[in-house]
Amino acid sequence: MKQKVCVFQSPFCVSQEDIVRKSREYVEWEINTLDACNPDMDIIVLPEGSDILARCADAAQVALLSGASQKALLDKASETARRCHALVFVNCHYPTKNGIRNTTLAFGRDGEIIGKYYKQHLTRGEEQNLKLDASYTYEYEAPYILTVDGIRFAFLTCYDFYFYEMFSAIAKENVDIIIGCSQQKSDTLETAETITKFLAYNTCAYVLRSCVAVDNGSNLGGGTMIVGPDGLIIENLGHEVGTAVAEIDPHRKYLKPGGFGNPDCCHWQYIEQGRRPWKYRQAGSSVRLSDKLTPYPRTCAHRGFPAVAPEGTMPGFGAAVALGAEEIEFDVWWTRDGELVVSHDRSLERCSNGTGLVTDYTYAELLQFDFGCRFGDGQAFKGLKIPLFEEVLAQFACRVIMNIHIKTGDNRLVYDVQRIRKIAGLIHKYGCEDWCYFMTGNDILLRQLKEYAPGIKRCVGAGDEPDRIVQRAIELGCEKVQLFHGHVTREMTELAHSHGIICNVYYADTPEQTEEYLAMGCDVILTNDCNNIKQVVDRWREGRNRQG
Repeated sequence: MKQKVCVFQSPFCVSQEDIVRKSREYVEWEINTLDACNPDMDIIVLPEGSDILARCADAAQVALLSGASQKALLDKASETARRCHALVFVNCHYPTKNGIRNTTLAFGRDGEIIGKYYKQHLTRGEEQNLKLDASYTYEYEAPYILTVDGIRFAFLTCYDFYFYEMFSAIAKENVDIIIGCSQQKSDTLETAETITKFLAYNTCAYVLRSCVAVDNGSNLGGGTMIVGPDGLIIENLGHEVGTAVAEIDPHRKYLKPGGFGNPDCCHWQYIEQGRRPWKYRQAGSSVRLSDKLTPYPRTCAHRGFPAVAPEGTMPGFGAAVALGAEEIEFDVWWTRDGELVVSHDRSLERCSNGTGLVTDYTYAELLQFDFGCRFGDGQAFKGLKIPLFEEVLAQFACRVIMNIHIKTGDNRLVYDVQRIRKIAGLIHKYGCEDWCYFMTGNDILLRQLKEYAPGIKRCVGAGDEPDRIVQRAIELGCEKVQLFHGHVTREMTELAHSHGIICNVYYADTPEQTEEYLAMGCDVILTNDCNNIKQVVDRWREGRNRQG
């Protein structure tokens, strides 16, 4: 059944001059336009922030402008939905128990709210200046789909339009219409057209994009449009204030040739035939918050989880990640032929059936040794091989924060620059710079890392001066320190924190030690007993969150 759709392009004020009057006047325009909607309308869409049609400077302005207009607007949207027997979509600054959220409300044909979509990508200004709640955006969430009368709706709000990764996720939901509430004011009309056409074609869905007409006469903003599943624009208001109206068949799909010998299909289905997700940036539900975003205090699984699997091995790291450790720590050595391998010790005897030094063997020769035979009865992990640094990255990139201890064997040695470039290059290859940091007690290497891998954080290890570690971190401009067991004081952590430096501590393997270090102000607890220590750290963090 065909649907008659109406998409608003509201006036919008970008100046602070007379902002209160203009915003109220523009919201009144929306209310009057809703009143004027023909009763034969089936779907009506308003732009982002329809309760505040002006650029707010701070949270106080949001509260002032939204408080003055939101109820009247939403009441009118509900009334219009009932009068026209239509679905009405209105985006506003909606209160929740966690704070104000950028929310698209869906009003059913009876005038009741039947759906809520929370914008998935907030701009920096929305978080920092307007203080909108963004807590939900740091958790995995499948695309929000609302089904009404057999029509499947998906949603994007303004900044969401720029994240093409979402397009394929939405497409797989086989949606019919995408509701796009927007206030895009940083791109030209032509850019908005390109993005919206690309979205419609890649999802094989109609896009109803409602935007605002900026009142400064520039070529920015605007672009309220109705685009079909073939990527062709049906209606486009350009920069004009008003409404775009069209009649569409929501279930119409644009089918293209599916390749030689294959039936015609939607573009997204054609793409899925050849998708190679391992070729793309890290994504999906298993990706954890980056080092910058993960809260403190944290547990760092030293050498993996040696209580349940051989230390410094893939099973050990996997066990720690599965348990939920925020960080893993491991040590990187080079082989005689220049490969980078993971092993806590330079010598082979303690953890394998080999003898001598890791650095004296080629990688192929190291593969002859058994790195599981020293664990337990020697049978459960028999035949386990030494992991390459790249293997650890390939398996765990962006799934855990990595404390990468670069071993030099002597804290006075200059590290091979090509090895630094190789390590940094592999981290870049797997896209996990924001999930990694380097740790070493070698101050020469720390200076080299700043020069040759400037985008990756550095952590100062104890080295030859464990009691001067904070002073060294300050002098070297490092972001973290790794305090050494027995050389930790409250004064050290306070000095570090006063310079914005994060405090790791190596190590704590009992709840009592952990409590003591947390009380001293340590941020990350390295441990060989990930399970028990993580429980203590988690309780401490939860208790602190409740207090503050």
